[in-house]
Amino acid sequence: MIQMANITKSFGKHEVLKGIDLSVQKGEVVCILGPSGSGKTTLLRCLNYLERPNDGEVTIGDFTVNCKRPSKKAIHTLRQKTAMVFQHYNLFKHKTVLENVMEGLVIVQKQSKEKAKETSVKMLEKVGLGSKLDAYPSQLSGGQQQRVGIARALALNPEVILFDEPTSALDPELVGEVLDVIQKIAKEGITMIIVTHEMGFAREVSNHVVFMDEGVIVEEGKPQDIFGGAKEERTRQFLKRFTPEWSYNI
Repeated sequence: MIQMANITKSFGKHEVLKGIDLSVQKGEVVCILGPSGSGKTTLLRCLNYLERPNDGEVTIGDFTVNCKRPSKKAIHTLRQKTAMVFQHYNLFKHKTVLENVMEGLVIVQKQSKEKAKETSVKMLEKVGLGSKLDAYPSQLSGGQQQRVGIARALALNPEVILFDEPTSALDPELVGEVLDVIQKIAKEGITMIIVTHEMGFAREVSNHVVFMDEGVIVEEGKPQDIFGGAKEERTRQFLKRFTPEWSYNI
């Protein structure tokens, strides 16, 4: 489904990603863990070319992009196969909730406003915001704004949804409502890659866990193997403060 092969990325002399290889199967939920500065978000942004890798290949479905010589058309095609939920929502403040979700369908996918509205309403109802169609972002809580971002991603019907620390900007009491929505979406078999610091959530919702540090994948495997008996000392060191009672209860 998704393949990243030998992905490298540097900012100046600082090498952020050092030859990453990652495979994600269709319908899989992959959580990427690691300390700040380990390259997690950069990896995610390289997958949809918000950051351009220096080298390697990215494959989504049957479409492959050579990162050294990508054409504008290839990058556009790759981006159409993904949707991203951002840490800080990235909503248009001057547009209503409904208009925010419709925007990509009308402008990017060239759908009619009628069809875009029908899809957008359905997705907003899915995330529990059917009563907020005419509200503006400033009238919503952080958790509600993030759920609009999730509805916007779902509406695009992408092959994979990318989540960049979707709860890190939220007040602790709002985290649960967003994780709840993501967990429900996961049960529908949508392919997702989630960068998160929510250890309990990662353990419960993911099929596969990836631990990164200093630009490399240190260890990966099933959540029960990573959380229950990580092989690498660096992984165990990172997870040592995690205890079952910290788990996010779904």
